[in-house]
Amino acid sequence: MTKAERTRQFIIETTAPIFNKKGYEGTSISDITTATGLTKGSVYGNFRDKDELAAEAFDYNHGIIKSEIVNRSLGLKDPVEQLLVYVDFYSEVFEKVYVAGGCPLLNTAVDTDDSNPELFGRVQTAMQDWYDHVESVVAYGIKKGIFSSETDAGTFANHFVSLIEGGMLLSKTFKSKKHLNLNLELIRKMIVEMTV
Repeated sequence: MTKAERTRQFIIETTAPIFNKKGYEGTSISDITTATGLTKGSVYGNFRDKDELAAEAFDYNHGIIKSEIVNRSLGLKDPVEQLLVYVDFYSEVFEKVYVAGGCPLLNTAVDTDDSNPELFGRVQTAMQDWYDHVESVVAYGIKKGIFSSETDAGTFANHFVSLIEGGMLLSKTFKSKKHLNLNLELIRKMIVEMTV
């Protein structure tokens, strides 16, 4: 990486937790310059504007979670195991995600749905990728006779993603992992119920 690329990456990595905790609107240029130790000119010498930096910070925050799930899924052929990767991951990392301000998908979706179309578009893409992946895993399981042919893969994916995100929201709101755990247990039951 060049010096400019290293500086750009440093700014993204340093400000990503701030954007996740304080949101797009709540994060000021003062927050950014204080955290990075750089001037406003130095920050905006690397990014077009706050919108671009926020989008890159979101990609970084989401990328951490996505890469961990991908790494845990490597080599898994069984669709049940592939779905349980998500369940185990969110069960294990809730406290870490909570301290970091919560789920970046949920936080950014709520924060930008009416204010920042570019950033909201990135959230939609990330959420769609997750939904599509779960749907494809279930569809594969149906095709292989592992899951019941009566299962609707799209409906399952909708419930799956909603239960995890809803559980994260409730657990963060009430400061108790109980709500997420209840939803993760329900997902486990759903997987068992559709398994032939």
